[in-house]
Amino acid sequence: MRHRAGKRPNIIAVLLAALAFLCLPALFAFADADTVPATKRSDTAYAKTKPVLEQALAAKGLTLGNPVYLRLTKQPAELTAYVADAKGDFKAFRTWPVCSVSGSLGPKQKEGDMQAPEGFYVVKPAQMNPASSFHLSFNLGYPNAFDRAHGRTGSFLMVHGSCASIGCFAMTDAGIEEIWTLMQAAYEKGQGAVNVHIFPFPMSAANLKAHEANEHAAFWQTLAPAWTQFDETARVPRVKVSGTSYQVLGAQ
Repeated sequence: MRHRAGKRPNIIAVLLAALAFLCLPALFAFADADTVPATKRSDTAYAKTKPVLEQALAAKGLTLGNPVYLRLTKQPAELTAYVADAKGDFKAFRTWPVCSVSGSLGPKQKEGDMQAPEGFYVVKPAQMNPASSFHLSFNLGYPNAFDRAHGRTGSFLMVHGSCASIGCFAMTDAGIEEIWTLMQAAYEKGQGAVNVHIFPFPMSAANLKAHEANEHAAFWQTLAPAWTQFDETARVPRVKVSGTSYQVLGAQ
């Protein structure tokens, strides 16, 4: 088929189409949105990592398959996985350094700004991508309702393997395999979604004071209650969007 000469292709549209194509193997791998999609790669990673994590969790009185909560900070760049104990309290299990995250402190505002998001995101099984170009990945679901209310744009914001990032959080292949296994086991035991909360830095009073002149200080103040509530209760707070604001409610 011949194409008319003239307009140059929209590079953003081309890139998005390419990214969508890369996700197709995962889409064909499952039919049930409540089931974690699978490929030979993800099955191999899960089988390899599962016994190692079972032993490490047991050493902390935790069980693989119990609910998981993920908390990210940009400075320091790290991701911590919390796993619920028998009482339902979330205990810190393991912290991984983020190998690469692009941009600076502050939320993602628009497509192409190279920023990684900040805020409250929910990852369901269908957002897991076992056929990622970066080993394994999961889509954060950006833009969420809050982001959309503020006119923010962007797509395919991931936590993934490897050590390269354009608005995503790269965890290395070994790191994402452990995170993936924790999440897959929790989904298989009935957790409907994993909360992923992303902060610029630990939300202490001292840190907020040190950054009070930043243009994003007011936004960060709206994130801080979720950090504080979790630290005080060991339970993941419920977060809703009301108009253009986050509301942090009681524990889930």
